[in-house]
Amino acid sequence: MWLMSVFALLAWSGSDLFSKAGTRQGDTYSHYKVGIAVGLVMGIHAFILIFSGQVSITFSDILVYLPASLLYILSMLLGYIGLRYIELSISSPICNSSGALALLLSLLFFGVTWNPDDESGAIFLNGPIILGVVLIVAGIIALGIVEYRENDEARALRQQLSGRRYTKSVLAILLPVLYCLLDTLGTFVDTVIADNYSSALLEADPLLDSAVADSITGDVLNTAYELTWFLMAIVFAVYIFIIRREKPDKKYDGTKLLGGICETVGQVFYMMVVVSDFKVGLVIISAYCALSLVWSNLFLRERLSFRHWGAIASVLAGIVILGFYDV
Repeated sequence: MWLMSVFALLAWSGSDLFSKAGTRQGDTYSHYKVGIAVGLVMGIHAFILIFSGQVSITFSDILVYLPASLLYILSMLLGYIGLRYIELSISSPICNSSGALALLLSLLFFGVTWNPDDESGAIFLNGPIILGVVLIVAGIIALGIVEYRENDEARALRQQLSGRRYTKSVLAILLPVLYCLLDTLGTFVDTVIADNYSSALLEADPLLDSAVADSITGDVLNTAYELTWFLMAIVFAVYIFIIRREKPDKKYDGTKLLGGICETVGQVFYMMVVVSDFKVGLVIISAYCALSLVWSNLFLRERLSFRHWGAIASVLAGIVILGFYDV
């Protein structure tokens, strides 16, 4: 499972890189085009699983998981829009902070306990977990302040190497924050749906092992998510290539397709780790945005100020702490 965690880490950071590289700042339809690439690859993977007999899914399963699917898809589309307005090295840590907010949302609905052996359903908290949440929230706020207060001369000098110019705007920070909020809500809804689905399987077959039930649940719901993405990709394709009469761009659309492949591969390996007992693997995967920062510096030549890096370090530290204590 350690290797599966590393594969997920590499794939999702690759998805960040290729989606950003495949986005032209002047293309107002770029987010739809990235969505088409992601939905196409996910649909192909879903049909392979279905026709090979590895997953058995019904239309009802798709409808059951639809609220979570739509929240995830909408959040990702907002993230893809944001790629036109802000550096990947700033947006990725913000987008990847949804785990902390999902924890806060769960606290509101399920309550809190300080006892790790409490089986009431309340959310376990301790000092490190609270510290992780505080670091993430503080880092996001600091990023917004640093980005907004940076003067135009310093911004232009910092962006010379990348060949992209980002103007100061509230929208630049707002889009990844909205991604984070919607992904948080999607994660919460996802958890509720998955728990109910797994419980229904166990009630239908009392002899079924809970680990097997969780594995079946993960496969079915993930396939439902991929099929929903595929249907959305068809809608986007009709709008872009038939209604708007846009022509494919080999240079950029090919890169978007690589991003879609990485996104799907990362999702597959992520689900393998989630249904396993190797919970430390979630720590490894949660740090994929740190690797995205490396790729953005190496290949996109994005440069950030020390203040940016300080705020990002706070977010990354919080993500790793939460991942470590998610056992």
